[in-house]
Amino acid sequence: MRTTKNEMRGKSEFYKKSVAFHEESISSQPYGRLADGRAVDVWQLRGAGGLVLEVITYGGIVTRLLVPDSMGNSADVVLGYDRLDPYLLRHPYFGAITGRVAGRITGSRFTLDGCDYPLTANDGSNHLHGGLVGLDRRLWVASPIARPDQAPSLRLTYRSPHGEENYPGNVEFTVTYTVTADNAFVIETEAITDRPTPVSLTHHSYFNLNGEGNGDVRDHALQIHADTCFPASSDFTLLDSEEPVAGGPDDLNQARRVGDAQPGFHLGHGSLYRVRRPVSAAVGSGLVPVARLTHPGSGRVLQVSSTERLVQLYSGAMLPTDGPPGKSGRPYGPLAGICLECEDYPNGVAAPWIGDIIVHPGNPYRHKTVYAFSTQSK
Repeated sequence: MRTTKNEMRGKSEFYKKSVAFHEESISSQPYGRLADGRAVDVWQLRGAGGLVLEVITYGGIVTRLLVPDSMGNSADVVLGYDRLDPYLLRHPYFGAITGRVAGRITGSRFTLDGCDYPLTANDGSNHLHGGLVGLDRRLWVASPIARPDQAPSLRLTYRSPHGEENYPGNVEFTVTYTVTADNAFVIETEAITDRPTPVSLTHHSYFNLNGEGNGDVRDHALQIHADTCFPASSDFTLLDSEEPVAGGPDDLNQARRVGDAQPGFHLGHGSLYRVRRPVSAAVGSGLVPVARLTHPGSGRVLQVSSTERLVQLYSGAMLPTDGPPGKSGRPYGPLAGICLECEDYPNGVAAPWIGDIIVHPGNPYRHKTVYAFSTQSK
């Protein structure tokens, strides 16, 4: 049975209702207000298999993701906060939609059709995740959508005007979140523009399959299906080159314990990988396996698939120990969660041979990423 409930009486009641039953449902309630008075809502999507997703309309941020373990016990597996205020500060993009271009644009500028576009340098000399006020800091409009399979699904829309963060073109962004009966979190993205402009979005949740605030991810095992990666300098500037991973510290084709592999990553951070794709499979034409993350203690398994070309691994090595308290009541600290960000090449305007990220009028940007949860025996 599918139900919609608005304006629930209290947050504690809301969360109680979130986990009490495994019925499909979608509901919303107020979450807070921005400084200019605009309201932010939190939406809850609860799937028949027990997966519960909570997302706020500010930044499309996934604030909570409850996933059953091998014994049927649910835990929140994404890092974040339990109120709006910390999300309004500078935070590590917890759970957010990032763009217009996810990742770092070299030198904070690009040239397109003979015009030079200087961008805000918000990460050293580079432009990161869409700038000072990217899509992660915009208020999105949410509306439930009906699906034939009755899976709870929420459409988020935002119109980015020409010149926002100095990007060209008016762009209509649509991001749809769906929770399926078999415990998959599905993200579908679309962008329609009225003039050529770079677009490459990603989802930026930090996953800890043992539950957020419950230790770090060193005991997780990680596999990434990739033969090559893209090196970067000491300040994470992409070098616009590609190199094989076989036998090196970035080789994750066989599952490795994160605590063993992470010290060998570039500055402990993690690399940008090209996802292995069959020759017959064009980019955007279908989902391919990207990564597999497992936690032996809980039995939880996360399998990532996407239509995107690349995946950025971030180990969470730079999460601060003195940041705002997370949902557990304590700052998270290094390696508290791990990111698997499906995207395209951030510096693709300057290096289209690696990944052309220009979207043109009449040819929408469309991609799909699936975070599928399951369990295995301990």
